Amino acid sequence: MSSHIADTEPCQKFEGHSEWLEGAIHLPGGQRMMTCSRDGSLRVWNLKSGKQIGQEWRDGNNRVWTIALSPDGKKVVSGSDDGLVRLWDMDTRKVIAKWTGHTGTVRSVCWSRDGRQVVSGSEDGTVREWDVEKGETILGPIETGHKHVFTVVYSPDMTMFATGGYAELNPDSDSAIKIWGLKTGKLAATLKGHTESVMCLAWTPDGKTLISGSYDDSSSIRIWNTSNWKQIAVLDGHTKGVYDIAISPNGRILASASYDSTARLWNLDKNQPISSLLEHAKTVGVVSFSADGKLLATCCDDYNVYTWDVPALLKEAGLDDLLLDKPDESLLLAVCETFINSHLSKLMYSRLMLHVVLSDAR
Repeated sequence: MSSHIADTEPCQKFEGHSEWLEGAIHLPGGQRMMTCSRDGSLRVWNLKSGKQIGQEWRDGNNRVWTIALSPDGKKVVSGSDDGLVRLWDMDTRKVIAKWTGHTGTVRSVCWSRDGRQVVSGSEDGTVREWDVEKGETILGPIETGHKHVFTVVYSPDMTMFATGGYAELNPDSDSAIKIWGLKTGKLAATLKGHTESVMCLAWTPDGKTLISGSYDDSSSIRIWNTSNWKQIAVLDGHTKGVYDIAISPNGRILASASYDSTARLWNLDKNQPISSLLEHAKTVGVVSFSADGKLLATCCDDYNVYTWDVPALLKEAGLDDLLLDKPDESLLLAVCETFINSHLSKLMYSRLMLHVVLSDAR
């Protein structure tokens, strides 16, 4: 690995997987991280020491393409190339359910906000929503029109979900992002702009913005206004396509992973890049923020995972405030109005008193 600035060296390196990594999630407590790989395993790591905790988690030898942690932190759901969605118990480290229905590799899974449902996207071109307790499909299979579904994500308000996928037969259609109503499973909007496969999607926490990453060599990250589904920005910087994106918990920082062997941080307040490139030896396939946004994990095609000190990167760029929650615009407006009204009242009172004094003087 090479880097031209000391501050952009990783904090820790995690070695153990024998194939490309496809997912990383930070576990409750801020001390551990879980990863999944095409080597068929899930592994848990000590973030401080970089050492693997216990044995690898495994259920057969199928490649694991995606993992997601339940909102309560007690379960993990994974997708594999055998078409199964597996539910794992965090305490026992065992599979407690296998959900069948997909006929192709499951490339993306996402938990509902209340932890009662999971949505999955597959290379069979469909999306399914599952009842976690019953292990049954409760919505779908929805034929998305993507040749393969690479990414599916619920909206923060749980009224819809978005999909992106493989562009081959009809790039104008297959490269589009599609928005679906959650209650009906019907297509609600189609977002066109990307010219290659859409690999990843992420909503900002307030739900006002959807961000997409694609194979496009240029203009591979696009930002969309969810009130009218119009494109509002394009983030240029990567020289090859983007494989994964992640948004910091406070919604102010975007991380991106690219085929150009770098990861980048972006200031979402201004849609501008932050600091130096995070350089890797090979393609970067995964980015994942810790719960406090202070640690970024990246997965590289050298089979290793790296963690990075986000506050140090922000300090280097003079953007320390991006770790803070974004000020509430409505609250700021209210404070400004109160301030202005208060001073206007004082000014009017002063004018009135001046008028009284002048009248008495006459």
